[in-house]
Amino acid sequence: MLVQGDNLEALKALLPFYAGQVKCIYIDPPYNTGSAFEHYDDSLEHSRWLAMMWPRLELLRELLAEDGSIWVSIDDNESHYLKVVMDEVFGRGNFIANVVWQKRYSRENRGAIGDVHEHILVYAREPEKFKTGRNKLPLDAAQAKIYKNPDDPNETDPEKRWRGLPMTAQGYRPNQMYKITAPNGRTHVPPEGRCWSMIEPEFKKLKDKDRIYWGRDGNAQPSVIRFLSEVDGLVPWTWWPHSDAGHTDESKKEANELFGSDVSFGTPKPERLMERILHIASNPGDLVLDSFLGSGTTAAVALKMGRRFIGIEVGDHAATHCQPRLKKVVDGEQGGVSKAQNWTGGGGFRFWRLGPPVFDDAGRLTADIAFDTLAAHVWFSETSTPLDPKTRGPLLGVRDDRAVALLYNGVLGDKRPAGGNVLTRQTLAIIREGLPTDFDGELIVYGERSALTPATLARERIAFRQTPYDVKARR
Repeated sequence: MLVQGDNLEALKALLPFYAGQVKCIYIDPPYNTGSAFEHYDDSLEHSRWLAMMWPRLELLRELLAEDGSIWVSIDDNESHYLKVVMDEVFGRGNFIANVVWQKRYSRENRGAIGDVHEHILVYAREPEKFKTGRNKLPLDAAQAKIYKNPDDPNETDPEKRWRGLPMTAQGYRPNQMYKITAPNGRTHVPPEGRCWSMIEPEFKKLKDKDRIYWGRDGNAQPSVIRFLSEVDGLVPWTWWPHSDAGHTDESKKEANELFGSDVSFGTPKPERLMERILHIASNPGDLVLDSFLGSGTTAAVALKMGRRFIGIEVGDHAATHCQPRLKKVVDGEQGGVSKAQNWTGGGGFRFWRLGPPVFDDAGRLTADIAFDTLAAHVWFSETSTPLDPKTRGPLLGVRDDRAVALLYNGVLGDKRPAGGNVLTRQTLAIIREGLPTDFDGELIVYGERSALTPATLARERIAFRQTPYDVKARR
C-alpha cells in the first residue's frame, strides 16, 4: 500500500484497520539540520520539530504488534532529544539499542571533526518478545572462513569445518571453578578473574564426544569445538560499518540509476541498510510500515524480501519517485539488493491518495463518509482493535461480551434518508440474526435515531449511540 498524504492524518486513518499488526516500523524523518531539502521542510526549530514528531510516534506505537519494533534514523542534531521523547512515548525500558551506521567511507574534512555516522534508535513494544523473535545475521564469507578443517584446508562441507571457542567466562561461580586434566596430563584452571563457561558434567559430556580442542601441541587451554553447520547466525550488534550496511555513495548511485541524476532524490538510504533492518526485525509475510517514505527504499526492499508494506509520503514524489520505483521492482529491476534476494519481479501494490477525514476541524462527522470507513472507526473506538476487513452488514462484531452495530449510509439496502439508519424492531432483528445464539452481553448500536422506548432498550440490554453526535472524534 502506497499512500500519498500527510502522514499524521494517514496514520489516524490506518489505525482502525492495522492497530497492533505492524511487525517492523522504519522511519527516516527530516533531520532538522537547516538544509534546503526540496521535498521536506527540514529547518524547523527544535521544539517545533519535536512537537511534530511526538503525535506521530504515539500513533506508530499503537500500530506496532506485541513483538514488533520501531527503527528511527536520525543524526546528531536531534538524536539525543529524540531519544528522550521516545523514552517517554515507548517507555524507557523498551529501548533496545542505538545502532551506529557508518554512512560514509571517505574522509569528511569540512567540519572540525568529520561526520561519518548516523544513529538508528530501536525500541520494541515488548523487548523480551522482540529478543526471542528477532533474526540473527548470517555469516559472511570472511566470518565463515574462520571455520576450517585442519586435515583438509580446501574443505567446503560445513559439517567438517570447525573452530575452537574459548571455554571461559567472566566472573566467579564456585561450581565452574574445577580443575581439568588434558590428555597429555597437564592440569588447567580458569585464568584469574574468570571461570569455566560450563559446569563439570557438561564439560565431561563434550569431552566424551571428542568436542574439546587442546591446541595443535595439546598444551592449550581447552576450547569447545563448534562446527560451521551448527552456527545459526550472529547476534546483531550496534556497530554497522559501511561494508555491511551500505553507504551514501552507494544509495546515491542506486537513486541515479532509478530516477536519473537530474531528478534523483537527495538523501536516500541504501537498500542494504534496509535489507539488514528488515532481516533482523521481520519475516516474509510480516507487515512493514514507513511513514516518511522518501524515495521509496523501504517499500522497494520490503517487496523484494517478501514483506507486506505500507508506505506514506506527503509530497508529489509519492507519484514521481515512489510509484515508478515500485513499478520497476514489480517488473524485476536488478539494482540494490535484487540479486542478493534472488529477486526477479512479481507482487504488486496499490496507490492511494488520502481522502477526507472522518471528522472536520470542529469535530463533526464529515458528510458522505463511506460506511466501511465509519464502521472501522466506530469499532476501533469501542474495542481498540482493528475491524475485520471481511465484515459485512450492520453487525460489526462481538468482543468481550459486547456487540457493536452500525446503522448508516443505507447499509441495509434502503437508500431513503432515514431508511435502515433508524433502530426499530425490524432493524434490531436483522442485527440479532448475526449474533451467536448464546450471546448474552450488551449490544451497542450506532444509528441516526432510535424508535425504541428507553424501557425497551434497557430490557434488551442495548446502548444506543446517535450518529454523528456520539461518534468519538480521534484527535
